[in-house]
Formats: sequence, structure tokens, C-alpha cells
Amino acid sequence: MKLNIAWLYPDLMSTYGDRGNVIVLKKRCQWRGIDVEVKRISVQSKLDELQNIDLIFMGGAQDTQQEIVNKDLFSGKGEEIKKLINNNIPALFICGAYQFMGKYYLTAESKKLEGLGLFDLFTESSKVGEKRLIGNVMIKPICYCEEPNHNGTTKQSQSDCFSFDFAQLRNDKFEFVGFENHGGRTYLGDKSQAFASVIKGYGNNGEDRTEGIRYKNAIGTYLHGPILPKNPEIADWLIEKALEIKYKKKIELSKLDDSLEYKARSNMISRI
Repeated sequence: MKLNIAWLYPDLMSTYGDRGNVIVLKKRCQWRGIDVEVKRISVQSKLDELQNIDLIFMGGAQDTQQEIVNKDLFSGKGEEIKKLINNNIPALFICGAYQFMGKYYLTAESKKLEGLGLFDLFTESSKVGEKRLIGNVMIKPICYCEEPNHNGTTKQSQSDCFSFDFAQLRNDKFEFVGFENHGGRTYLGDKSQAFASVIKGYGNNGEDRTEGIRYKNAIGTYLHGPILPKNPEIADWLIEKALEIKYKKKIELSKLDDSLEYKARSNMISRI
């Protein structure tokens, strides 16, 4: 088996160790004998380079870099990315990338920057006197097989859950950890689409205890750190979904020894 991973704007969008997420995805595939090609997609890249993509990653950045990327997304790449996500291609969008996928970003000067509108959310810059939302964060992931569908009527399949092996080892307690640093406050149109609930930290806006968003097989989150080394269940979920969509069959990844990852996470939870 083989996966093609699109790493969007690696030269412009990779703060707080976000590149580590790509390293984790690649290594966890290779350790299982899955071939991986990482395609670096940036401003100079052509639209056809987004063809035959199985998984997408995009990190965060500062305002200057984000303005460059925002302009390039509206040159055509953004529509291609939306098509991929709406066709169930798995994706992970961090911080600034997460904001790009929403409806708009309102700057401190009240300038409205249009987003791609993929996610039902908007972001507003912090107002004068408001602090940035910074620090280690602990969240409780929402397992969608235990929650109503977004229309409130049906439940999704067990395959929509993350692996809970580690949860069982910790007496059914299961948390993810990361690091957040954002001035923008993000508000979801439908809070039931949140990726997780906040235990410690700020999350989307420091008010409603939501963190990130989950749409189809895409995750948007403010968690840097990077998120995947500390939370390998998310990495494996993305890999499984990518393989299932590509090969049109149920995939169950072989187990890896994640004892170091679990130990690092437990240490961070105790500190938080």
C-alpha cells in the first residue's frame, strides 16, 4: 500500500514544530510497511500537483506568511482542497490553516478576510486589552460513534472513533494534549461539530470550552506541540481513513509500541 501526503505550504506554514506532524505520519506508515510520498505544495506549485492526494496536512504561521498563503489559496488551490475534503480525503489543519478553512477572519482593524468556507466557523482577532490564548492544553476528544450525527438523528459507525486502547489502560480516562498560542477567537456555527471539549486551556475562544472542529474526515485544531507525536491515535486515525478511502476497504493498522508516547503524554497531563 502507498499514501500520497500533501504538505501544504511547508515553507510558510510551519510554526511551533508543526513539521513534526508530517514526520510522525510518514514514520508510522513506514514502520508498518506502507510506502509514503510527501508532496510539498506551495505558492509555486501547479494545481495538478494536488491530484492523487490521499491525506492533507497544513500548519500554522505568522500574519505575514498567512497573507501570502491566503492570496494563493484563492488563486485556485483552495477550491481543489475543498473538493478533496468533501470527497472524504482525511486532513489535519493547525491554527492559521484551521482559520483559513472557515468563513472569514476579522482583524483587529475590523478588516474582513474571506476564508474558504469549508468549515462552519468564523474567527475574530483579539480586541485591545485582550490577552493571547497561550499555554499547554488538555482536551477530551469527542468520539462520534457515541454522539448524534450533526443532524441529531443517527449515529455514525465505530470506525469514526479513535483507538481507545490507551483509554482502557488509564481506567477509561482519555485525553489529548498540545500547546496553543493564538490571538484569534474562533466560533463554530454548530458546536456539536467540535473536535473536542476543553479540560484545561482555552480552545477555540476561551469561552465555550470547545476545541477545533471535525468535518467529514478533516480535523481543524489549535493544538501545536506538534499534536501527533503526543497523540498517536490521531495520526493512526488519519492513516486508516486515508487507506480506507483509497483502497475502498476496511483497514486495521498493526499495533506499534507507543509506550514512550503514552509516557510523554501522561507526564504532560500531570504537569497541566
